Amino acid sequence: MNQWRTIIHHPWLMPYNLLIISVCLVNVLFFYQWQPSTDVRQTTTTIFNFVIGNFFIALLFRQQYVINCLFHLATSIPLSWPLAVRRMSAKVYHFGGIAVGCYLCGALWLFVLCHQLLNSPIGQLFYLITGHALVLLAVMVVALPPLRARYHNVFEVVARYGNWLALALFYFECLVFLSISYLQTALLAIMTWHMLLPWLRLRRVAVNIDTPSKHVALASFNYGVTPFAGSSTELSRCPWREWHSFANVPSPQRSGFRLTISRAGDWTAKLIDERPRYLWVKGIPTAGVGNIDKLFKRVIWLATGSGIGPCLPHLLAKTAPAHLVWVTRAPHQTYGQALVKEILANVQQATIWNTSEQGKPDLGVLAEYAYHNFKAEAVICIANKQATWRVVHQLESRGIPAYGAIWDS
Repeated sequence: MNQWRTIIHHPWLMPYNLLIISVCLVNVLFFYQWQPSTDVRQTTTTIFNFVIGNFFIALLFRQQYVINCLFHLATSIPLSWPLAVRRMSAKVYHFGGIAVGCYLCGALWLFVLCHQLLNSPIGQLFYLITGHALVLLAVMVVALPPLRARYHNVFEVVARYGNWLALALFYFECLVFLSISYLQTALLAIMTWHMLLPWLRLRRVAVNIDTPSKHVALASFNYGVTPFAGSSTELSRCPWREWHSFANVPSPQRSGFRLTISRAGDWTAKLIDERPRYLWVKGIPTAGVGNIDKLFKRVIWLATGSGIGPCLPHLLAKTAPAHLVWVTRAPHQTYGQALVKEILANVQQATIWNTSEQGKPDLGVLAEYAYHNFKAEAVICIANKQATWRVVHQLESRGIPAYGAIWDS
């Protein structure tokens, strides 16, 4: 049984990847059932519908209001329902697989269109569509996890401006070369609105940054927005370049919110060292993986380092009975006496593992012990990518419901 669980819960078989495969299979099915027409324009329009349809769905599943709605629906299941149902519903944060699958298929349909137009009388459209497909291919290449992690700034620029250019090309192709339909008009209009919406809420806001150590910044905001527990906010020092998402830490009965930012690259390093007085924010607070704690009667929060940030708002708001396991080096020196004192004052069940004194533990063993001791229903792991996936796989292989971010946004 354990060997079978090890296989089916392997990271390669996570729901995120299965959703990508499912979307691709649906598109393959449409492709084999589709019969090209002898009319080049009709064939072109039909394929173009598949292209726009895929990109419409991809964009929809990246829209902040839609994401919040998905989390709200998934976490509204009563605690009286069977654990198996709640356990499956908690996988809602894998929805990004639909977006990735649709984006990939939309680009592939464009290449199908290139092939159809190769010897057609609409020669100019062939070159335009080919250029369009290459733009989207460039976006997908820089979005590959190894390249995205290593060249994050390049990814930000190529993805943002590449997608904007792709949308402009959709309009140009439809209006100039094709007979644009009411459906295409509606989908393009909605896509445009969804892409513009976060930027309509762009603002430059004041921030107070405290640095209890050279490794961490505690940023405080109070610009009229008090986000809900389990949400995140996008930050930038230059809105036309890179953006970074951080978990919000609102405090009960207090306006504004805080962010816990650890030194993890050039951008965060400069933020900690320079402590700017103003930052840019856009969009609305967006739900994240931590919201699934509402689906369980008792949960274990396993955090490493600054992963305490996403856990803290749930612990303060007491969204579910919880036991905290926080593994970090020198917590008082790194994060400040005030933060550690706040955690201990608000979390009755807390295990703080100081790696400077106790060494590095086996996170999976630590989480499993807390899970059984606290009689929890799930473990939510907030750590780096490698540690999160390793712990989630290790626990689920042993039949313990475990969840953690998948770094797809």
